[in-house]
Amino acid sequence: MLNKKFTPKRTVCKVTFSVPSEIVEKEVALVGDFNDWDTTSIKLEKKNGVYSTEVRLKPETEYKFKYLIDGETWENDYQADAYVPNEFGTEDSVVMVGK
Repeated sequence: MLNKKFTPKRTVCKVTFSVPSEIVEKEVALVGDFNDWDTTSIKLEKKNGVYSTEVRLKPETEYKFKYLIDGETWENDYQADAYVPNEFGTEDSVVMVGK
């Protein structure tokens, strides 16, 4: 799930990425264009039955991303703004950060 909040001057968008805990056994990593698809740099934290994290993104930009669940399973966000094909024959989620 995605939740977007802009700073007052709209120079940054704080995007909260979240995954329900029912589909996670141990951990969730957020990977995408914004962290060069690094599977270790952004881990979601479990709180109130949901794994989530907040990432600060530039407005007027689109970012591809996926969740890596338990180090094995790649999942898209079912509330992504769009989906685009990738070189692996699957799709990536897209978050569109407006102005």
